[in-house]
Amino acid sequence: MQIRFGFDIAYQFPIATPVVLMLHLRPELAPRLLTPENVVATPDLPVGDFRDGFGNRCTRLIAPAGLLELRCNASIRDSGLPAPIPPEAEELPVSMLPAAVLPFLLSSRYCEVDLLGELAWSHFGQTPPGWPRVQAVCDWVHDHLNFDYQKARSTRTAFQAWEEETGVCRDFTHLAITLCRCLNIPARYATGYLGDIGVPRDPAPMDFSAWMEVYLGGRWHIFDVRHNARRIGHLPMARGRDAADVAFTTSFGPHTLTRFQVTAEEIVYTPTA
Repeated sequence: MQIRFGFDIAYQFPIATPVVLMLHLRPELAPRLLTPENVVATPDLPVGDFRDGFGNRCTRLIAPAGLLELRCNASIRDSGLPAPIPPEAEELPVSMLPAAVLPFLLSSRYCEVDLLGELAWSHFGQTPPGWPRVQAVCDWVHDHLNFDYQKARSTRTAFQAWEEETGVCRDFTHLAITLCRCLNIPARYATGYLGDIGVPRDPAPMDFSAWMEVYLGGRWHIFDVRHNARRIGHLPMARGRDAADVAFTTSFGPHTLTRFQVTAEEIVYTPTA
């Protein structure tokens, strides 16, 4: 399968402003690219490229006063298969986890492990460990929260999502991550593209998506908590402890988002006569 992906984003800046962007795919996806993932800025600007502490590809620039437009249109190979289900994937004792995984057991900006431990163990302490326990967490979060774009709030934490019983994909993800960490299961936040491939098309405008990745059986596994289904075509742009680590735009000054369009779709070739 081939997937076309990209964006068309515009900002208005009142003054020249430093900006850090996370708008490229994760570096390990580069070998699968069919066309270059070039981000085109208007006006043309000098940019710098670096990797953050989580290995995400980041871009630095100074946005001039006025309108800044950012566009990307690329394509990539994909297996065309949904995220796998290995029910035998086991939890590892904390003492056996790699050191690099340990930060994904701790509280972070949006994931208050210290506040939700009692809830986690009371609901899932008797659930079989490993894959069944993580799936039980996803089932519960999916049923507990109501998806509502109109009630989206960038400051909502996992604890607040649990209390308010509402949110968008980042809130579903934060709450599931937090419950997994409470249960001593490493969980991290991922964001990127997820098109409506193999499922009915969502009539709402597309956004970047968020999902959870959980460490079981010595590797990371995808769990899409908002949809609670095995989806096709996850294309990660960034990973971190929670949404605070993976903002697609970090502006060191005021700005207004004036246009935001995201695309991710299967390339379907029509046979010619």
